[in-house]
Amino acid sequence: MTAKQHKIGSGFGARTTANDVLAGVDLTGKTVLITGGYSGLGLEATAALARAGADVVVPARRPSVATAALGGMPRIQVLPLDLADLASVRTFADEFLETGRTLDIVIDNAGVMAYPAEHIGPGWEAHFAINHLGHFALINRLRPALTTPGTRVVSVSSSGHFLSDIRWDDPHFRHDDDHDHWAAYGQSKTANALFAVHLDALGAASGLHAFAVHPGSILTPLQRHIPHPEKIAQGWITPDGRHADGFKTPAQGAATAVWAATSPLLNDHGGAYCQDCDIAEPAETDDMLVGGVKPWAVDPAAAARLWALSAELTGLDSFATAETG
Repeated sequence: MTAKQHKIGSGFGARTTANDVLAGVDLTGKTVLITGGYSGLGLEATAALARAGADVVVPARRPSVATAALGGMPRIQVLPLDLADLASVRTFADEFLETGRTLDIVIDNAGVMAYPAEHIGPGWEAHFAINHLGHFALINRLRPALTTPGTRVVSVSSSGHFLSDIRWDDPHFRHDDDHDHWAAYGQSKTANALFAVHLDALGAASGLHAFAVHPGSILTPLQRHIPHPEKIAQGWITPDGRHADGFKTPAQGAATAVWAATSPLLNDHGGAYCQDCDIAEPAETDDMLVGGVKPWAVDPAAAARLWALSAELTGLDSFATAETG
C-alpha cells in the first residue's frame, strides 16, 4: 500500500531553497549520488549537499562539462555515465561497487524534455529510456551499495505526469505515426513516480525508502530542445525573453528533492510523491502549475506492473530473489 497523499506541515514551501532545507543539517560522512548534478536543479542540489558536508558523486555523460560547471567545489567527484547506454550503466556501477563505498542518498535527477522523436538502444523511446529505464538499471546495479538503513532514493518526476499515464500497449511509440514529445515526456514522468512507489515497497524491509518529487516550474537547460516560439506560446517566457511570473529559481526548484532526501519528517511516509517541500495533495484539477499528483502516478498495482516491464526490458531485477541478467 502506498503512502497517503496529504500534507504533513513541513514548515517549508514553494519559495524555500535547497540551502534553507539544509540549514543546520550536518551531512558529514554521508555519500550522495546525483545524476545530472552539474546543471540546473542538479547543480543547485549538488552545491547545497556538499556545503552541508556530504561527499557527492556526480555521474555525467560529458565529464569535462560537468567538471567545469562544478568549478572545483570540494567533496565532489565526477564520473562518466550515459543513462541512454546500459553498457555504460553497468560499467559505472561495477566501478563504483569495486570501491566498497555505500550510498546514503541517490537523487535520480537527470533527464530530457521534449526530446526529438528517437528510438535508442534496442528500440526504446528516448524519454522512457533515459528518464526511466536508465535510472531503473542504475538503481538495480547499485543495489549492493544501498544497504545502509535509512538510505533514500529520490526520483525527480514532474507535474508533466498529468500529460500521460503509462502507454501499456505501446510505451515506445512504435505504432504512433505522429510522435508527441509531450506525451512521451509525460509518460516518463509518470514512470519516475511509479518507480519510487514500487522501489519503496521492495526496499522498506531493509530500511531503504524512495520518494518522487515535483520540483515546480523552473526554466533550466532541461528545456533546451524546445523552440523559442513554443516557450512563448506556452507562457513560459515573454516575447522579449524574460521569464514569466510564477517560476521558481533553480535553488528553489532543487529544494524538494533535497528535502525528500534528508527530512526526518518523511521517515514513515515512504513512497510519497512530494511537492513544495511537503507531501503533495491529490490533484483536483488539470492545472499543472497548481500541481498535486494524479492517481495513476501513485497506484501500487501500476507501479508493480511497470517494475515487471522494466525488469523484462533491461534484464535486471536485483530486488528479486535472483537477478535476471
